[in-house]
Amino acid sequence: MISIRDNKEISLIKESSSIVFDVLESLNELIRPGVSPKELDIFAENYIKKSGGIPAFKGYLGFPSTLCVSINEEVVHGIPLDKRLNNGDIVSIDCGVLKNGFYGDSARTYPVGSINSELKTLLDVTKKSLSLGIKSAKVGGRLSDIGHAIQIFVEENGFSVVRDLVGHGIGKNLHEEPQIPNYGIKGEGLILEEGMCFAIEPMVNIGEKEILTKEDGWTIYTKDKKPSAHFEHTIVVRKDGGEVLSTRFIKEKGLT
Repeated sequence: MISIRDNKEISLIKESSSIVFDVLESLNELIRPGVSPKELDIFAENYIKKSGGIPAFKGYLGFPSTLCVSINEEVVHGIPLDKRLNNGDIVSIDCGVLKNGFYGDSARTYPVGSINSELKTLLDVTKKSLSLGIKSAKVGGRLSDIGHAIQIFVEENGFSVVRDLVGHGIGKNLHEEPQIPNYGIKGEGLILEEGMCFAIEPMVNIGEKEILTKEDGWTIYTKDKKPSAHFEHTIVVRKDGGEVLSTRFIKEKGLT
């Protein structure tokens, strides 16, 4: 069953999502060579709790941390450890918050110090693909329009879309129906209705699309060990495209 959220519910999802936005914005100043993912995780947990929220990921299916911190070839679900970030790395950070019974979810990939031009392009393309997916989340469209827009742009730029991981509905649960692949044929699937709330999250690889899981049971990484980027926003379907809820801006239609 796919929920249609009323204005009150949407405002609660936005409240939780805005805390996530604040955490990710704050990390812009904290991420640098020499900092550890564990330090970032401690900061995020304290910030969320001071904001009246609950870390959505910590304890979810046994996950041990507030943030998912994935470095270079790690795609998603990395466990924050004490190892230090190095100049030239990229680090993807996914964060979720539960407040007042509703969830928010968002992710970004950050440069650590100075990164090479190929990695800059990877980040730019992944972020832009998310924006295109969001714009495709409009009333009367089809669910596959979102993934189609993402896939076409990514592949036109010479990168690949991860197929085995998807976006999702969000609201009273962190993961709700429907699943939202980041690829697909335009005009297929569910007809989109105003008030549907989704977490759209392209995961884009420099190399091939295939992924594997580390022995920790959580960390997903690229099979060819080439870098991957991840951007995500919580949105609500509107007549002229998705409205971003994981932001502090009003009716944001693109990325912050």
